[in-house]
Amino acid sequence: MTDTARLAAAGLRLDLDGAVLTVTLDRPERRNAMTPAMWFALADVGASLPEQVRVVLLRGAGVCFSAGLDRAMLTPGGPAGEAGFGELLARDDAGVLEEIGRYQEGFVWLSDPRIVSVAQVHGHAIGGGFQLALACDLRVAATDALFCMKEPALGLVPDLAGTKPLVDAVGPARALEICATARSVGAEEAAHLGLVQQVVAPEDLDDAVAQLVAALGTHPADAVRRTKALLQGAGERTLDEQRLAEREAQVPLLRALAGGTR
Repeated sequence: MTDTARLAAAGLRLDLDGAVLTVTLDRPERRNAMTPAMWFALADVGASLPEQVRVVLLRGAGVCFSAGLDRAMLTPGGPAGEAGFGELLARDDAGVLEEIGRYQEGFVWLSDPRIVSVAQVHGHAIGGGFQLALACDLRVAATDALFCMKEPALGLVPDLAGTKPLVDAVGPARALEICATARSVGAEEAAHLGLVQQVVAPEDLDDAVAQLVAALGTHPADAVRRTKALLQGAGERTLDEQRLAEREAQVPLLRALAGGTR
């Protein structure tokens, strides 16, 4: 796994318990505001997952999930220990595109079929925080959760791989309304829109997530992984293509159940 001291410096904490890896955004004094160092550290976590991990849980320390981008990134000096976006923008366009691609790698690994990823959201999930929650397969929110895609209000676009899962969840029209207005979406509305799968009282959040995580690890890992891959690709396939994909995924599972007989 990634070096503990480096993770701590980037504002992350890992806890591995059997097949469950808990990743905690751990900058409570900054409301878990994000910097590139955090995104790079998240990417490293994804690239070095232990073989036994089946469920990855993302949560935030302190009063909220994440307040999004650390605004110090927009200042000339940048946040402590890191350069601001001024250094990024000194590159040519190709260099900026490449660097943002590196930022996105901290998010996209959460859709890997090898794992089921869960976001445990309380308080604010703003901008990059919202996109990190969207990067997860499932989201459980406390009743005090507020989701906001703040980037357009800052003159920017959401660029941390969050636009596709947002559209997948709520459709392009509602996604546009949420982004263009930069309004906050409360937990109950988020559940109604399909952004979150469960809403519970703040005091019940830990228990609800623990129950979900336990249930996700109950059934055979290969079956869950193949099912996730099937569901992820369903939107791009025709019915006949999806039927074939189902058959192809099922054959090795049937053989395994039958003891490998042909």
